[in-house]
Amino acid sequence: MSNIATIRLCNLIFYGYHGALAEENSLGQRFEIDLEYQFDCDRAVNTDQLRETISYTDIYDIIQETVSQNQFKLLETLGNCIIKTIREKYTVFSIRIKIRKPSVPIPGVLDYVEVELSWCSAADDS
Repeated sequence: MSNIATIRLCNLIFYGYHGALAEENSLGQRFEIDLEYQFDCDRAVNTDQLRETISYTDIYDIIQETVSQNQFKLLETLGNCIIKTIREKYTVFSIRIKIRKPSVPIPGVLDYVEVELSWCSAADDS
């Protein structure tokens, strides 16, 4: 039986230039991100070695780089890019990401808009 680890990075805050409007692309704004991933951690728990796990520091770096070095119109595309990059580098069972945009151009009162994307290896067609 395998040990399955779930690691969560909660309320990460980055500045980026994502959005459908020209002002969002030129002025930028704050984005809040939660990310959860699951993987087989048998080797990590049996060796107690960092090289045998999927370090949350490395995942943080992927998120930070993707948010700050790219520009997307849709939060869905931003989230998909983060998921794709993690999947290309690591063997994971699932990834769930939530991206919150506190400053949205909506003429009303709200805390934020949030997009959630999920990927699971069982749902992968490739």
